[in-house]
Amino acid sequence: MSRRIIQFGTSRFLQAHAALFVHEAREAGQDCGPITVVQTSGDASRAGRVAAFGAPGGYPVIVRGIEDGAPVERRVMVGSIERGLSAAADWETLAALFAQAAFVVSNTGDTGYAVAGSDRGPVLLDGRVPASFPGKLTALLHRRWLAGGRALTVLPCELINRNGRVLQGLVLDLAAEAGAPEAFRAWLREGVIWTDTLVDRIVSEPLEPVGAVAEPYALWAIERRPGLVLPCEHPCIVLADDLQPFERLKLHILNLGHSFLAEIWQRESRFPAETVREILADPAVRPRLDALYRDEVVPGFAARGMGEAAGAYVAATMDRFLNPFLDHRLADIAQNHATKVARRVGPFLAWSREGRGAPATPVLDALAARYAGTAA
Repeated sequence: MSRRIIQFGTSRFLQAHAALFVHEAREAGQDCGPITVVQTSGDASRAGRVAAFGAPGGYPVIVRGIEDGAPVERRVMVGSIERGLSAAADWETLAALFAQAAFVVSNTGDTGYAVAGSDRGPVLLDGRVPASFPGKLTALLHRRWLAGGRALTVLPCELINRNGRVLQGLVLDLAAEAGAPEAFRAWLREGVIWTDTLVDRIVSEPLEPVGAVAEPYALWAIERRPGLVLPCEHPCIVLADDLQPFERLKLHILNLGHSFLAEIWQRESRFPAETVREILADPAVRPRLDALYRDEVVPGFAARGMGEAAGAYVAATMDRFLNPFLDHRLADIAQNHATKVARRVGPFLAWSREGRGAPATPVLDALAARYAGTAA
């Protein structure tokens, strides 16, 4: 039985995340993969990367940083990817492999779910290569259904809330607009498992032509669905009944901490190229973040029964912030700052105050008040 994975997106993130996990599972003796990587953009400048995925010996991932307070560095030659394809140039080959695959994984960037106007209507299923990722996926799923409709699991990794449900909705809408038969749409609802996932790993730089440098911390949280089988077992893959606790930890600790530091960086007119690690080396700054986590954030999680999980996540987050190999610039974090603060701080305060024993939060209250009129 096929365990093949079709991966849409050539990003360095997936090279050091899902593909690395599958490689390590295969090294441990699990029957999983191989992976076929698909370039969805058609960008000719990335043709070398697509070809390099099939190189003998795999590609390097360097994992380095701080783990449990100690420095870590290891190099892995990832061999789980069998080949790279271009959707534009290798459409028929892709369709044949897609019809037999067991899993779809995707990471198509911030605009990956945007649907091209040319993909709307009956032309979507006329055999040409659709322009957008949702269009491509709909057309390939239709080809698979025509070939017998084997069950399939879709595991999107885009940073979109409820990414599996959103992607399913887009595909169902496109199928309806294309005039596809109801039997196909029923199969999309019942024969395809669409699951929400949450990914968390900082992949700081690419290696050429393929490869990446990543931090030690990694998480792939996958929401349980009836009939769901994971592509592999790995310590960084967590099967959960509900992704919301993982989402809150990431949003209201990691992301909130970033925004708190960006606020200090902006309001105090600090060094333009300053990084997270550098600002925390300032003895006038690190204690302020420590106090925020200790006095307001972790007690807020504790009010909702998540104090222990929050404390552990804060410790891991500080290891990540202090990673000596990661240059995470505050100028990048500060982009769309007002919107980020509104999304990360206000909702946390409202949520924590619904619990018992919510703490006083003077620092977070003041931060939220500065951006109270910003749409989250």
